[in-house]
Amino acid sequence: MRILIFGAPGVGKGTQAKIISGKINIPHISTGDMLRDAIQNKTEYGLKAKEFMDKGELVPDDIIGGIIKERLQYPDCKNGFILDGIPRTIKQAEMLEKIFNELKDGQLYLIKLEAREDIIVRRLSNRRLCSNCGTIVNLMDLGNADECPVCHAEKSLTKRKDDDEDVIINRLKVYHKSTEQVFSFYKDKARIILINGTDKIENVTMNILNALGKKD
Repeated sequence: MRILIFGAPGVGKGTQAKIISGKINIPHISTGDMLRDAIQNKTEYGLKAKEFMDKGELVPDDIIGGIIKERLQYPDCKNGFILDGIPRTIKQAEMLEKIFNELKDGQLYLIKLEAREDIIVRRLSNRRLCSNCGTIVNLMDLGNADECPVCHAEKSLTKRKDDDEDVIINRLKVYHKSTEQVFSFYKDKARIILINGTDKIENVTMNILNALGKKD
């Protein structure tokens, strides 16, 4: 089962990808993790990617494509995978289609988590990072906003620059301008699953599993 998880920043893609991965026993693969693993393992494409990253430059799509193809041929992907963080452009979508056709892995699912922009802005602007243990929490879920719920360090919750409201709004504009076009690209190439991403986490998970035919 090949799954692409899709949606605007802050809609909960990473959270759901990790949960679904554990529920149906296929790996959750994010572009960031793939890059780090390829560099650490000193693969051919990992070494090429490191050259760009060491210079503070974006890794070109052809190298990202090579890393993805390497990763999808690992034994743990035999029964499928959940790909998170890519594609973000039509060019990347076309690159992925070529890789998928070469690997011949069967049905492709695209899960799109949907949410109103005002909810996303409120959710992200209330996100905080614990400077002590690195946990990311949301003030809307906390009873005590002065203490990390994981390590219990006091006054350790800080706001990241990319969670400022103006930055969030700009990220959403970028999403609508480029990434949302990718969704249209897949309309006749994948089974599309639309899910309300603003529901409770457990309800979102249950709805995804039901849509995939995988009862929890």
